[in-house]
Amino acid sequence: MNEITGDKLRGHLETMILSSLEKGETHGLEILRRLEEAGCGLLKLKEGSLYPALYRLETQGLVQAVWEEEMHGRRGARRRFYRLTPKGKRALNKGREEWVVFVQTIGGILGAPA
Repeated sequence: MNEITGDKLRGHLETMILSSLEKGETHGLEILRRLEEAGCGLLKLKEGSLYPALYRLETQGLVQAVWEEEMHGRRGARRRFYRLTPKGKRALNKGREEWVVFVQTIGGILGAPA
């Protein structure tokens, strides 16, 4: 099966990010890992797509970001940790409802109902 990238993800990335944060707060690269793992290796995201989406979600109040205070023995730059807000949880639930309608509609058109 072909990898799922770019255009195929447009319009769904933010809901997928919210879903990954439902598992608990984490930093950006871990969000990428969670999504790729959940996508069974078919989902290929780039940091250049993830971080602008995270900033949009933060601006909308759907996620909250904080800089890590301690490096915990690791080297490199400090990381921002993201967590789902109550407003983000409501948006995630709405996104899931919209997804079900989308899949049923397109599936009906293509003759492959969900």
